[in-house]
Amino acid sequence: MTSAPNSDSINSKSIYFASDFHLGLDLHESSADREKRIVQWLSEIIDNTEELYLLGDLFDFWFEYKAVVPRGHIRFLAKLAEFTDRGIPVYVFTGNHDMWIFDYLENEIGVTIHRDPIVNTFGGKTFFLGHGDGLGPGDHGYKLIKKVFRSKINQWLFARLHPNFAIWLMRRFSQTSRESQSEDNQFLGADKEWLVQYCEKKIQQQNIDYFIFGHRHLPIDHLLSNGQSRYINSGDWMHHNSYVEFCNGKLELKTYTS
Repeated sequence: MTSAPNSDSINSKSIYFASDFHLGLDLHESSADREKRIVQWLSEIIDNTEELYLLGDLFDFWFEYKAVVPRGHIRFLAKLAEFTDRGIPVYVFTGNHDMWIFDYLENEIGVTIHRDPIVNTFGGKTFFLGHGDGLGPGDHGYKLIKKVFRSKINQWLFARLHPNFAIWLMRRFSQTSRESQSEDNQFLGADKEWLVQYCEKKIQQQNIDYFIFGHRHLPIDHLLSNGQSRYINSGDWMHHNSYVEFCNGKLELKTYTS
């Protein structure tokens, strides 16, 4: 876990959190249509944004070769560049689908990349931020795969494959992985939600007001057992179009309707 610069000032502008766009995935709608909706949302909030936190799985698959990146997503990337060009900090967390983001977004767009959870302070409140994958008990198979994928040697070996084959292969892997998992579309209860269990353990060690994660694909606002800390899941943009806004000391889980 790393620390990020503090942002203690309270003003009329908002700090936004969103995750799980999965651009590149055609589901019940095309990725292009979803991208246009996300860009529309970003256009509507830009004048009111103090900082923007994107908590992982922005892309359904992403791998950066030295001189090649996956095609597409131009409108979305251009909109992020508009934020940074206007001096609005944008923080991108890698998720389990786009952990192979390297330095392209930093160098070309000016975002800051986080590969592990961070702790930050806004308006006197302590936030624990991350994608959420691999946290809490269970899911040992994924935790092993994550170690394999994060290996520098394995990344180097994968980069030796031709992009046409490599990207096709990993998109097939991503699809197979998703089909083998049943996504629960309702809150399972504190005793069965791994991220809730992780948060409960964490508040025994550290004072955290808000835990904000993605990964779960379900908008969740759950009060933890100490009666003060909250676990917030930002949901996704394939089914829920949900995001989190923090402004003037108030945190809200919202749904975007275009």
